[in-house]
Amino acid sequence: MNKVQLTLKDGKVLEVNSGQSLLEVVEQISRTLAKNALVAKVNGQVVDLHYKVTSDAAVEFLTFEDEAGKYALWHSSSHILAQAVQRLFKTVKLGIGPAIANGFYYDFDTDHTFTPEDLEKIEAEMQRIVKEDLPIIRREIPRQQAIEMFSDMAEIYKVELIKDLPDEAVISLYGQGEFVDLCAGPHVPSTGKVKAIKLQSLAGAYWRGSEKNKMLQRIYGVSFEKKTQLDEYLHMLEEAARRDHRKLGRELNLFSIQEEGPGFPFFHPNGMVIRNELENFWRELHVKFGYKEIKTPIILHQKLWQQSGHWDHYRDNMYFTKIDEEDYAVKPMNCPGGILVYRTEHHSYRDLPLRTCELGLVHRHELSGALHGLMRVRSFTQDDAHIFMLPAQIKDEIQGVIHLFDTVYKVFGLSYHAELSTKPEKAMGSDEVWEVATKALRDAMEDYGMTYKVNEGDGAFYGPKIDFHLRDSIGRTWQCGTIQLDMLMPEKFDLTYVGDDGEKHRPVMIHRVAYGSLERFIGILIEHYAGAFPVWLAPVQVKILPITDRHVEYADKIAAQMLQQKIRVEVDGRSEKIGYKIREGQMQKVPYLLVVGDKEVESNSVAVRQRGKGDLGSQAVDMFISKVISEIDSKSNE
Repeated sequence: MNKVQLTLKDGKVLEVNSGQSLLEVVEQISRTLAKNALVAKVNGQVVDLHYKVTSDAAVEFLTFEDEAGKYALWHSSSHILAQAVQRLFKTVKLGIGPAIANGFYYDFDTDHTFTPEDLEKIEAEMQRIVKEDLPIIRREIPRQQAIEMFSDMAEIYKVELIKDLPDEAVISLYGQGEFVDLCAGPHVPSTGKVKAIKLQSLAGAYWRGSEKNKMLQRIYGVSFEKKTQLDEYLHMLEEAARRDHRKLGRELNLFSIQEEGPGFPFFHPNGMVIRNELENFWRELHVKFGYKEIKTPIILHQKLWQQSGHWDHYRDNMYFTKIDEEDYAVKPMNCPGGILVYRTEHHSYRDLPLRTCELGLVHRHELSGALHGLMRVRSFTQDDAHIFMLPAQIKDEIQGVIHLFDTVYKVFGLSYHAELSTKPEKAMGSDEVWEVATKALRDAMEDYGMTYKVNEGDGAFYGPKIDFHLRDSIGRTWQCGTIQLDMLMPEKFDLTYVGDDGEKHRPVMIHRVAYGSLERFIGILIEHYAGAFPVWLAPVQVKILPITDRHVEYADKIAAQMLQQKIRVEVDGRSEKIGYKIREGQMQKVPYLLVVGDKEVESNSVAVRQRGKGDLGSQAVDMFISKVISEIDSKSNE
């Protein structure tokens, strides 16, 4: 029997018989790993555990903790869903059923209109399929045989997909029990690996995303290895619904989206307080880190966007207008304007690095169906910065940006992880330039001691990037900060500096955002804090509640003292019961409610109620004011 050598993730080399399945191999390594493994990587390619090894290879076994393992479980769950639907609705025709960011879906063509009650029946049938623990087996057949097989099954959508593949293509199928599907895989070893399932919702979806095609019915779901994981996830969804920034935006009077401007948010006075505080913090921090603020126009000539490459790579997302019979575009990005500012002066190597920053309003055309509160809009403010530097300064400048980002996110109690995105399929520049730029980002992160993962092919069209994914208070992640290294724009715009040799040289450029979109960051913070903003960000920091009308004068006097100290304070002087005022202040999520009556007037004090902590008792006015000022100045995250 021939032997092959498998190099495991920890460097250990395992000798096994040629033709053994990875399922057999993992059982030799560890019973625990065999129980948890879902798929494996062989020489970097993700495969099923039924895959047979026939030559020496690097092998890594993946669990639900790994992204590929999670997607394999969700993909297999979509097949279990399709099998269950076929068992219950005999005439259904299958569309597609992929894993997605938070679970899976499958599209169905049937005359029957699915209802929430149907989802319960389908979910129960899926549980039966899981208990059957059916092996999920891959096989390959010639293209013509696959067409004939799916034609006999009346699976018209599968036939269409196969016919779009090249004539010489070999078709992979996956089967479990009586069910078979057209699929590239990979999948988990058996249906029994899926321990907890929840079907979540129904939606309509055009076949292959085209309005010209038939509308199919889409069922969404999610699954986990353990019921406890599902319970935690469903609790998170409930918490997310409670924190929905659109709901809280209305309740706290922060912003609105009007039918006269879909995708164009209106900020109300309360929302503007938060926005201005974020801008003030941003400006103070950028001065500290050596940036100079600029402002560039919203509308610029079409030739600029042709020169920058946006015309070829981003035109479908842009808005256009005519001025004096000339074609102009509304800017979707700030970088070309920042480049024009750099070009207004001659630069020496002694001027570099030159760090410019801008809170620039940009507009991008998004499909109406993609719009979502502040999270996906058509106009938003990017906190852009552009750093022009010598090649020798790349590592220091990237690490300086990482340090700035770290400073920003810690203020809000947001942890993060980083992802390095490499050259996309549609990109400007040579492979050599991209390799140099990608290596520079990689080296900077590794030298900084930063862990990261790689997203192959997900870079910007002009350069690789580092994306920062923030984790909020209920465990969701949001992509916000980005660092993009660009060696191409300086060449396109013929940017130069005079070196110490007296000759002209090309600078390197960094594009970066910390908040990302200011609007989206505000939406994230609304949900992160559930509307209960820390004192420094709260639209109203203190609300004073007089017990009766005769205490209003004293309340106004304290409020005047606080306003002198730039504390945002309001007096609720209405003739309402104090219990009602307290409840309303709590609903408005005001950090401090101060109750004042005869006792407080006599002792020049206030009865303090702190959000989340309740009644703190009586405090002297001056002492309370000092405490609030200290919290504001320190940007306390409580």
